[in-house]
Amino acid sequence: MRLAGTENSVTAEPRARKYKCGLPQPCPEEHLAFRMVSGAANVIGPKICLEDKMLMSSVKDNVGRGLNIALVNGVSGELIEARAFDMWAGDVNELLKFIRPLHEGTLVFVASYDDPATKMNEETRKLFSDLGSKNIKELAFRDSWVFVGAKGVQNKSPFEQHVKNSKHTNKYEGWPEALEMEGCIPRKTTAS
Repeated sequence: MRLAGTENSVTAEPRARKYKCGLPQPCPEEHLAFRMVSGAANVIGPKICLEDKMLMSSVKDNVGRGLNIALVNGVSGELIEARAFDMWAGDVNELLKFIRPLHEGTLVFVASYDDPATKMNEETRKLFSDLGSKNIKELAFRDSWVFVGAKGVQNKSPFEQHVKNSKHTNKYEGWPEALEMEGCIPRKTTAS
C-alpha cells in the first residue's frame, strides 16, 4: 500500500535557512540583526525583533496605538526599555521625557501603530530628526513608519521607511499598508 503524496516528499524544495530574526542571511561580525514591522491599520500590532529576541509585539502585550519604541544599548545590544506612546489621545510630554535623556550610542527602534503623529510637536520632531530621521517632518495622521536611529548619529539613518496615509493608495480602509524592515546595524564600539 502506498500513501498518497509521498512521491512529492523527495522533490520538495529544501526550506531556506533563516538567520536571527528571520533574516535571509547572517549579519557580519559586530553587527546586530533586526526586523521590525509597523502595525497594520488598528488591528495587528507592530513587532520589533533584535538578535532573535522579540522586544515588542502583541504577544508580549507591550505594544499600543501610536509610537512603539525600544531603547537598546548600542554596544551590548541589550534592551534598556520598551514603551508605547499613544499619539492620538496620549500626552506627548511622556514621550519627550522618554527620549530627551538618551545617552550617546543608544539605539532607538520605532514602529508605528494606528496613528503615530497627531500629538507630535516641533520638539518631538526635532528630537527624532537628531536621531537620524529624514521623514519625521512629514509624518502625519495614520501614516505607517518604521525607524532605527541613534543618539549622536552623524548622518540620516539608512533604516527608515514611511508610507503616507492616502485614500487613493491605502491598502486598508483608512490606513496605508504595514511596513517591514530588516537589516544589520553596526555595534557601537566603546572606544569612540
